[in-house]
Amino acid sequence: MSAEQVSSLCEQLVKAVTVIMDPASTQRYRLEALKFCEEFKEKCPICVPCGLKLAEKTQTAIVRHFGLQILEHVVKFRWNNMPRLEKVYLKNNVMGLISSGTQSILEEESHIKDVLSRIVVEMIKREWPQHWPDMLKELDTLSKQGETQTELVMFILLRLAEDVVTFQTLPTQRRRDIQQTLTQNMEKIFSFLLTTLQQNVNKYRRMKTDLAQEPKAQANCRVGIAALNTLAGYIDWVALSHITADNCKLLEMLCLLLNEPELQIGAAECLLIAVSRKGKLEDRKPLMVLFGDVAMHYILSAAQTADGEGLVEKHYVFLKRLCQVLCALGSQLCALLGSDSDVETPANFGKYLDSFLAFTTHPSQFLRSSTQITWGALFRHEVLSRDPLLLAMIPKYLRASMTNLVKVGFPSKTDSPSCEYSRFDFDSDEDFNAFFNSFRAQQGEVMRMACRLDPRTGFQMAGEWLKYQLTAPVDTGPMNSKTGEGLCSIFSPSFVQWDAMTFFSESVISQMFRTLDKDQIPVNDGIDLLQLVLNFETKDPLILSCVLTNVSALFPFVTYRPEYLPQVLSKLFASVTFEVIEESKAPRTRAVKNVRRHACSSIIKMCRDYPQLVLPNFEMLYNHVKQLLSNELLLTQMEKCALMEALVLISNQFKDYERQKAFLEELMAPVAGLWLSPEMQRVLSDPEAFISYVGADNKIADPVLEDPSGLNRSRISFCVYTILGVVKRARWPAATEEAKAGGFLVGYMPSGSPIYRNPCTEQVLKLLDNLLALIRTHNNLYKPEMVARLGETFAKALDMLEVEKNAILGLPQPLLELYDSPVYKTVLERMQGFFCTLYDNCFHILGNAGPSMQQDFYTVEGLATQLLSSAFINLNNIPDYRLRPMLRVFVKPLVLSCPSEYYETLVCPMLGPLFTYLHMRLSQKWQVINQRSMLCEDDAADDNPESQEMLEEQLVRLLTREVMDLITVCCVSKKGVEHNTTAAVDGDDDEAMATEVTPPASAELTELGKCLMKQEDVCTALLITAYASLSWKDTLSCQRTTTQLCWPLLKQVLPGNLLPDAVSWFFTSVLKGLQTHGQHDGCMAALVHLAFQIYEALRPRYAELKAVMEQIPDIQRDSLEQFDSKLLNPTLQKVADKRRKDHFKRLITGCIGKPLGEQFRKEVHIRNLPSLFKKVKPSLETDVLENEDGEGLTALFEP
Repeated sequence: MSAEQVSSLCEQLVKAVTVIMDPASTQRYRLEALKFCEEFKEKCPICVPCGLKLAEKTQTAIVRHFGLQILEHVVKFRWNNMPRLEKVYLKNNVMGLISSGTQSILEEESHIKDVLSRIVVEMIKREWPQHWPDMLKELDTLSKQGETQTELVMFILLRLAEDVVTFQTLPTQRRRDIQQTLTQNMEKIFSFLLTTLQQNVNKYRRMKTDLAQEPKAQANCRVGIAALNTLAGYIDWVALSHITADNCKLLEMLCLLLNEPELQIGAAECLLIAVSRKGKLEDRKPLMVLFGDVAMHYILSAAQTADGEGLVEKHYVFLKRLCQVLCALGSQLCALLGSDSDVETPANFGKYLDSFLAFTTHPSQFLRSSTQITWGALFRHEVLSRDPLLLAMIPKYLRASMTNLVKVGFPSKTDSPSCEYSRFDFDSDEDFNAFFNSFRAQQGEVMRMACRLDPRTGFQMAGEWLKYQLTAPVDTGPMNSKTGEGLCSIFSPSFVQWDAMTFFSESVISQMFRTLDKDQIPVNDGIDLLQLVLNFETKDPLILSCVLTNVSALFPFVTYRPEYLPQVLSKLFASVTFEVIEESKAPRTRAVKNVRRHACSSIIKMCRDYPQLVLPNFEMLYNHVKQLLSNELLLTQMEKCALMEALVLISNQFKDYERQKAFLEELMAPVAGLWLSPEMQRVLSDPEAFISYVGADNKIADPVLEDPSGLNRSRISFCVYTILGVVKRARWPAATEEAKAGGFLVGYMPSGSPIYRNPCTEQVLKLLDNLLALIRTHNNLYKPEMVARLGETFAKALDMLEVEKNAILGLPQPLLELYDSPVYKTVLERMQGFFCTLYDNCFHILGNAGPSMQQDFYTVEGLATQLLSSAFINLNNIPDYRLRPMLRVFVKPLVLSCPSEYYETLVCPMLGPLFTYLHMRLSQKWQVINQRSMLCEDDAADDNPESQEMLEEQLVRLLTREVMDLITVCCVSKKGVEHNTTAAVDGDDDEAMATEVTPPASAELTELGKCLMKQEDVCTALLITAYASLSWKDTLSCQRTTTQLCWPLLKQVLPGNLLPDAVSWFFTSVLKGLQTHGQHDGCMAALVHLAFQIYEALRPRYAELKAVMEQIPDIQRDSLEQFDSKLLNPTLQKVADKRRKDHFKRLITGCIGKPLGEQFRKEVHIRNLPSLFKKVKPSLETDVLENEDGEGLTALFEP
């Protein structure tokens, strides 16, 4: 190989690299240069000499970096085919580069150091220890040459630990060899790291004050930092004995370094990792040395110094690390200290608590929040929670919380010292707001724990703060609210104080009632506070909302003094009709609406939780409500219905069927009169009449002020809200004896369970026909010819609300908007809100009808037919965002509460067509999405903008989850798992990353599931939906369906004669699912398990499955034959389940999808070296089971 050839090639490469890195190059020119370089790396036989030449010190940094990259490429992709001498030549040259081929430590570029250390690590991964036993010695020798080499050695050791232990990027056997050899040599490695750290720190300290020695000192400092970083990579996993060796010398050094500004962050990082170690408690005991005088002194003085320097990013990062160290120390203490352990509470526990409190009172909201979990652990701890020092800390902690609950520190503002810190921690006010809300909730938890230990102090503080707020003058701050002059906005100083005080008092008072015995409750103090709150008057809606929360928090005191109830009711009723400006025509702002809604829900809550207390005042309550209802315009429909719900809740306490029925009849008379009138009947049953009645066919000149049909809409809403309220709240007494005495019991089921009647049944069933007519009409509004009849202003009246869109796309709401703007801005938005709420509420009524009226509802004549011709009509035109709530709030509760007697007559006739339809609909939707992602971007039509596509796709995902959840709930019983987890349907996608795979062993079909599976068309729809959904692009739905649904459904049809094509299709569907979702561990494991179950169960009957397996890319035929013959030969000793499954997984690897980032990655192959450790244990399957006298393992299980 001539030197000229190398030189001329290198010249071309230098030119190419220069073109690639020059910002002025044209794209074509740059691509050609890139192609030349890549082809050179792949094909050129003289890469090594070229790489070494380009890496010489005389070249520019960019060229040297490229030269080293060539060498790295050679080691990664050509090593296995290189002759031994060439490997040795390359290794020696690379070690030579470390020794003398780089600039000095302060001049060399960090990316050069990085790539050089990577090359060495790649060689170590391939040759150490078997073929390169002296590697550690060579590194040791290099480090003796000076700081430049020592730093590189540190980089190599760190990178090695990361690749082998942290990221585990190499084959199992190599990883095991290297990790075991590292562990055997760990004492040497650790002492080398410690010595390096100590020597360089000592030199640095000696020289840093001498200006002449500045560069030398800097070099030692660099090595110190590198040594700390490397230690951080090892402390995490080495045996704890190395960390605590030599009287915890390492920990002592780290504590000393906390006061060395250049090294303190690295030291704190190492300390944090050490203190956070898990493991045997016995091994962790030495860590308690950090509670000793010396360590505590260094930690606290470092914190004080860093905090005293003002806000500098570096010091702030260090403070965060120190705070984490103290938190981890607290966790270790809680773990080690127990009733049965010999660890004592440290002498410095008080000092520790003081320093920890200093972080809880620091201006940074982030630091304050970091301490909460540890406070919680201390207050919960069985030993520490009795410690006088901790108990003395509770008032101080609660004081700190009083400050910390005040929502200040928005990064865009300057009204608090916290703002400056928030600018480091949060990108925007929305970001801060989300953080603060979860921080506040966390504080609430911890405060309640503290109050469990000392309930009186908390109550006393809450009382003082409440009294102070009631007398403090209102400060609205610089920003006026849009609600009116002189009123607070959510950022006003007065409101943030009220808000914090309210949260505080709510948390501590509720806990006091839980903790203290009845006779210990400070009733007089509580009633005094309640009177002060009831007598407080304000015209500010935000403050009034806080006042109402305080009334609710103090309400339990009324159970001791019922004579105060009328005052409480008056206060709440006054707030139900709250207005800032009486008789104003402007729409109410959100803050005013919130107060009114808040008052209504407080009344409902009171009637729900204390019905016995309110019952004696029922007449007063009823008269109040009648008075308010008599004026049609005084309350919104929702407010009217909330008050009626409260009355219904109290009427449940009559415990007298006839009396309650008569009351409900009287209450609902106005609704029945309106709902059953001929005009309403006409409007509800004819889509055109309906559109005209609600005013959606008008063209409106002034869409903000003009709304001629508002009253008509509110009448319909009022009826629907009322029916819903009554159906939801009217109930028979819980105790069977009371129900019997009150005339609610009408008989017993064959199983012996009682049958009750609901006093509202007669009233509600009277109104059912028109309700179904309204639902039918509403569904028909989506027909194209009906949409065409909507007026110009209302063309989008049936669209989603912006709020719903944002929620689905996960966009945050702007902060101020939440409270300050009028609620619906235009008549179009009011119309959208009307349609959306009306649709949801109609289905809520049907969903509640089953649990509420039971057999009286399920036996309505022809109910299945009526529902099919109303709720399930025109589904083709109904958009996804309307179909979702229908399934969730109507179909699911109806099915879950239906007794099995009505499965055949009601549920199956309804669900059969529904499931068939849903499968067809979802398949089409997913087909569109898949085609869309296959089309090139530039072919996509512009009339459907990307945000709209994202919204549609996300809706299809959510609808899919809803449908799969419904099928699962209907068909599969999970033992011990409640079905009513509606919230989880929109759950986060993170769940999909869970790797818990084995389906619950007890996932059996429910009675309903078996009933549905008996009908051929329904059975087919269910199976096809479940298995087809595995390859739809929704990870969450795939994982749930795989683990909960697929196998129980298939198992049900196994005894019958399945067509070979069907069996192949099921199996192929699972493999397709693997292709789509294989990149997600959780899905992959679940799908592999399912495929394995199907293959094992059906392969003996269907040879077609083997044909499917043979089509898998890169399948090893001989391995498949071996697997098959074992499976089909029943006489063979069964291999352990896990080994069979692993074998199967290896067979189907070819169809398991990879993440995009790995699909086109070039494979790195690292060969195994001769084994270091001789296997001596006998193989379980043969020797032990077949020893002479047939005992062995079997003998272990003899009784």
